[in-house]
Formats: sequence, C-alpha cells, structure tokens
Amino acid sequence: MFTAIAPRYDFLNHLLSLNVDRRWRRTAVARLGWEARPGGVYLDLCAGTLDLAATLARAPGFTGTVIGADFVLPMLLRGRGKAVRARPVGADALTLPFADARFDGAMCAFGVRNLADLDAGLGEAARVLKPGARFVVLEFATPRRAPLRALYLFYFRRLLPAIGRAVSKHRDAYTYLPESVLEFPEPAALARRIEAAGFSDVRFELLSGGICAVHHGAR
Repeated sequence: MFTAIAPRYDFLNHLLSLNVDRRWRRTAVARLGWEARPGGVYLDLCAGTLDLAATLARAPGFTGTVIGADFVLPMLLRGRGKAVRARPVGADALTLPFADARFDGAMCAFGVRNLADLDAGLGEAARVLKPGARFVVLEFATPRRAPLRALYLFYFRRLLPAIGRAVSKHRDAYTYLPESVLEFPEPAALARRIEAAGFSDVRFELLSGGICAVHHGAR
C-alpha cells in the first residue's frame, strides 16, 4: 500500500493537513533534546519519505547524522536528497539492524500506528538507544471535545478518504488511515505502552486541539 502511494505521499500529507504537519514535525524535533549532542547519531523510525529526518537534519546548529529507517524502499527513494545529513536505510522496525545503545535519540512520526506489533517496535527503539537518550513519537489522535470532534470525524471519515483516493489513485490507502487512527490506543494508553517498553518520564502533549499528540520519554 505504501509503495503504491509513495509518489503522492508528501503532497497529500501537506494537502490533507493544510500544511500543519510541518509544524507538528518541528514540535517533535524540539522535544528530542538534540541540542545536548548536536553532532550525534539519531534515528528516524518508520521514516517514510524522510520528512522528519530532514526536519532535524536541517535544524540550525545540528551537525550530526539522522538515519531514516523504513522497509518501504520506494518511500525512502522519494526522500533521498532532502537533507545532506539524513541517510536512508532499509530496515524493519521490529528487527532493527543496529547494535544495542547505538543512537543518541530516536523519533517516529505517524509510524508506530502501522507496526504489526506495537510493543515489539517500542522495545526495539529502546534497545538501540543509549541510556538517557530521548524517544519522541508523533501520532494522530482523536479530539475529545465537541464541536471539534464532530467536525474532525466528518472530515476524517468522509472528506479525507475521498480526496486521498482522487489524488493517490489508490482505493484503500486513505480509508485505512482513519480506520487505523480510530483503532489505535488513545494518547494516555500509548504513554503507558511506551513506559512499559523501558522508557522513563514519559509525557505527551496534544497538538491542534487533540488532532495529533507528541509523546516523549527517556531511555
């Protein structure tokens, strides 16, 4: 599915979020604490087209390397060249080909929701991080307050799939998106899962009225 939508993926991300996804990624990078080790090596998990990796790699003062790992190679190919310090690596998030305690920090934007085994993926992220390194997860959520919740659900269930199908030419991908979000653990439950995977001081912030949440914790 992700191979099929790779050619229009970036365009649709910006279109369907009204470009707010760029701000969400900047928020995720800001929670990473990379300034403590600006020359370090960081992991972008389920990196897709490397938008998040590039956001960190282009940050003023960053002199390190961002490894963007994903097993959908056409996505990674679309992202090559976005930033000199961002390097794509074909890898499965459930069995990462990296040594223990390899990275100075890790991030994942809109990817943990797609893992076949969420807890195994979170455990792998913990394994490859150095003690004290930060892990940031950016993921969709469902607003709790009316009338935003009603408007959001109408857009998410009706308009977004129609626009996604028309632009991507894929029948199922943008139906899968709202379905997977609505079935995914709520932010508080996800925070508990991250903590159970071996992270401490896990917190989350709701963004854009609860449409998105950014979780962060330390290894």
